[in-house]
Amino acid sequence: MSLDPIQSLGYFVPELLLSVAVLAIFIADLVVPRKSLLGWVAFAGTALSLLAVLSTADSEGAWLFNRMIVHDPFATFFKGIFALATLITVWMSLNSKEVDANQGEFYAILLSSTLGMYFMASSTNMLMAYLSLEFVSLTSYILTGYMRRNRRSGEASLKYLIYGGVASGTMIYGLSWVFGLTGSLDYAQINHALTTGNVAPLPLFIALVMSLAGFGYKISAAPFHMWAPDVYTGAPIPVTAFLSVGSKAAGFALLIRFFYPGLSTPLGGGNWGYLAEVNWPQFVLLVSMVTMTIGNLAAIQQSNLKRLLAYSSIAHAGYLLMGFVVLTDDGLKAVLFYLLVYYLMNFGAFLAVLLVVNSTGREDIDGLRGLAWRGGWAPAVALGVFLFSLAGIPPLGGFIGKFYLFAAVIEQDLYLLALVGVLNSVVSLYYYARIVRTMFLDMPQGDEGSVTIDAPSGAILAVLAVVTLVLGIYWAPVYSLAERAVTFHREQPAAAAKAPPATAQLR
Repeated sequence: MSLDPIQSLGYFVPELLLSVAVLAIFIADLVVPRKSLLGWVAFAGTALSLLAVLSTADSEGAWLFNRMIVHDPFATFFKGIFALATLITVWMSLNSKEVDANQGEFYAILLSSTLGMYFMASSTNMLMAYLSLEFVSLTSYILTGYMRRNRRSGEASLKYLIYGGVASGTMIYGLSWVFGLTGSLDYAQINHALTTGNVAPLPLFIALVMSLAGFGYKISAAPFHMWAPDVYTGAPIPVTAFLSVGSKAAGFALLIRFFYPGLSTPLGGGNWGYLAEVNWPQFVLLVSMVTMTIGNLAAIQQSNLKRLLAYSSIAHAGYLLMGFVVLTDDGLKAVLFYLLVYYLMNFGAFLAVLLVVNSTGREDIDGLRGLAWRGGWAPAVALGVFLFSLAGIPPLGGFIGKFYLFAAVIEQDLYLLALVGVLNSVVSLYYYARIVRTMFLDMPQGDEGSVTIDAPSGAILAVLAVVTLVLGIYWAPVYSLAERAVTFHREQPAAAAKAPPATAQLR
């Protein structure tokens, strides 16, 4: 079902609510003296958008705005993640000492970035995909450099802009090649052109490699990861958390939508085949192994918590790519499930770091010495839960997420990829355990300062930690949600029904 712009508005309520909230914040910023109230306006607007997303979850799939975007379970799933990420980012910002001026601008730009992520998840046209990615990137540059009088924040924003500009330029050049080879910007028409087998494999492979520059930059995959450590270190902690979860999830939504419905074809039994004899999964497999290895080895050397979590985020992009390259529905389900668990783990870790930084002003690992014994037992215990979950230790949600990822890889006989993933998980346990040891076994030296947390922040931290633990024991409902989300709205032309020149699985 393809709808015109007027008919599409019925499915466009979540985006409209976010747009109204952005405008309301900008207008209220001119007249409201208490700027902290604007944060609650942003919180309410995002909550209403989330409710609208949930209310349309069971509605019929449809092409919207003349096939520029689509409404389907896949887009709905990611919109839910983006809204949840924005809600907790707003909450963290309300309690952050780094976000203390011009708050109307901050919250409006944050919600604008979320709106762009909505479009990234539902884009079915290369032009819309590129515009939404650029919109999210531009707002992210502003959020990163929000502390205008902080030299480190300004440097991070500038580096982010430079890296992003190069990656975006390379990406759009690659997309222009795809357009030239297939004659269309629409994913379905691109798929049809590749299915007929009239596209030369070599130019298409070069185009996809260049296109991966933009996708890899957004998910911080090697070799496009270089911006992440400096940006995560220089940005305000709430922004760092938002980029590590929301931006990464948006990148994966765009990546999956482009390569699966666009450049692959379902072969039955939950398997997919790549088209036009272009074995892009083999290339992405190499990127996955390099990404997780670089991320984990670099994290070992870090003493700054934000920088360490940045390299950890890079490594987790490599883990997530494991499920992406296997060309099966099980792999995609594992990716979506792990993204939900990653949301809990990473936001929880950054919230614990935020509470420590607010009290002590220190964000280095040595600042956590004896944290459990100097008034910070709650963030210490919670941070321990999140870090061990990130390492994949049972019985925590991160273990179940990695189990599904490794199961999907082993099922396709990709034993080398699985071995590299296991070895990297062992390496990650070293630097995560080092932080836990510092919090519980190292004695304070007197210069760390005491840690106090307010009741609301403590409650949010406890909820995130408990849910992370529960998902390691009872995860069936969340996995079922990810299972339902691996559904793309497709309308294949009749001419595309013949068997394509595709390989069913990556070997």
